[in-house]
Amino acid sequence: MMKTMLLVAAGLTVGISATAQTYAHYMTTEDGEWQQSKLTLAGKAATAPIVSLTGQEQGHAFRAWGTCFNELDLDALEMLQPDEQEEVMHRLFAPDGDLRFTRGRLTMNANDYSRAWYSCDTVDGDFQLRHFNIEHDKANVIRLIRKAQQHQPQMTFWVSPWSPPAWMKINHDYPVMSSRWNRLPKEKDALLFDGGAVDETEVMNAGQQAGNLFPRRLATQDYFIQDARYMQAYANMFCRFIDLYAEENIPIDMVMYQNEAYSYTPYPGCAWTAEGTLRFNRDYLIPTLQKQHPDVDVHIGTLNTNRLHYVTQFIDGLQHQVKGIGLQWEGRDIIDSLRHRYPDLRLISTESECGNGQMDWRAGEHTFHLLADYIGRGCDEYYIWNFILCNQGQSAWGWKQNALIQVQSENRSHRYTAEFYAMKHFSHFVEPGSQMLSYVSREQNGGVPLIVFRRPDRKYVVIAGNQTDEQRTFTIKMGKKHLNMVLPAHSFHTFISK
Repeated sequence: MMKTMLLVAAGLTVGISATAQTYAHYMTTEDGEWQQSKLTLAGKAATAPIVSLTGQEQGHAFRAWGTCFNELDLDALEMLQPDEQEEVMHRLFAPDGDLRFTRGRLTMNANDYSRAWYSCDTVDGDFQLRHFNIEHDKANVIRLIRKAQQHQPQMTFWVSPWSPPAWMKINHDYPVMSSRWNRLPKEKDALLFDGGAVDETEVMNAGQQAGNLFPRRLATQDYFIQDARYMQAYANMFCRFIDLYAEENIPIDMVMYQNEAYSYTPYPGCAWTAEGTLRFNRDYLIPTLQKQHPDVDVHIGTLNTNRLHYVTQFIDGLQHQVKGIGLQWEGRDIIDSLRHRYPDLRLISTESECGNGQMDWRAGEHTFHLLADYIGRGCDEYYIWNFILCNQGQSAWGWKQNALIQVQSENRSHRYTAEFYAMKHFSHFVEPGSQMLSYVSREQNGGVPLIVFRRPDRKYVVIAGNQTDEQRTFTIKMGKKHLNMVLPAHSFHTFISK
């Protein structure tokens, strides 16, 4: 069994302190959140150590926790009383709050948790961007950002679009596919494959056949118009968006060209081919940003496909021009392969999975697993999707999603969901600059993900989640002592050295 990942000897370093004998212990179950106790290191191991640490380890540095800013989050927040809004935003963003988010993800034009479609430039053929503006954002999502900045004024941001303006796309509309939730004529759905052959025998990597690949079929033409005027104007739009947000004291330091290019959506979206992705990033977006905003990094993403052979076609051509790769959904399947193939590129978890609106304990366990798995396998930033939604979190396009905080619209009450506490078990203690020293996955460990960090102040943080129906006991060897952990069934745990 492979027990640790990304664990590298660092030579001579300070060993685990002999005085760090006591650990604070925080536990959450479905029936009780954030139960606090103390645990003293023992001389004898309760079980064979699953991880052994000497204090000479040097791991992978973690950078930041963040969340996304959407209009439906603003609507849910503003259903609460002013003092409740302050409480919520303090717990999410303040340096002494619960989750301590320092990064925000933004969208240029509407996303699927906007109230409806809008774009920053609706004038067909406006290649000079004379009509480009963020007035809609100022009246809506920027108000939500302001509420966060009151509690975390040092917050920084990055941006990706869900869809370009409709006039820049071959179907002249914001979705990719027609549905009863939009007005796209059904006959335009044929544009996606355009009669192109689809290789259903493509292999992602050894042992995985096409039946496991997402998407099942790949788009055979770009929905973004492949004309130099359009591509240059679109690259300029990113720069203009960054400029206008800077005027609002909202600093954007990173860009990704497209959200989920491989979800062929009835909501705002845009299908790209590998050739189009390479062309736009290499020939237009990257050189334009280098000229106008050399301080803004480009990452390639967000990748929501596990077709490794396909995405390497454009990552190979961009790896010396981008700083990293953004991954979500099926992109998680290829983290290990990407980390091996591109060791100099950062990996970022760009969006937590959204669930189905139940906002229950099971959803919390899934998010806990995702947090451990993305970070344990090398991602150095992690972003929650919606942080607050009403009722079952229904979008304007008809499906339901989860959030960290649920607001009941009938009585305007709110509650913190299991996903909030799953997040808190990580972000409350794992500070930017903490090193991920060891990871044991849920699959490797019979349903109990476990991850170990050392913070910049050299305190150790051990996070474990028992996702089984039975109590489990595990031991971590800390120098010559042992951290013996008893984990009740279906529980989250954080242990931090004092």
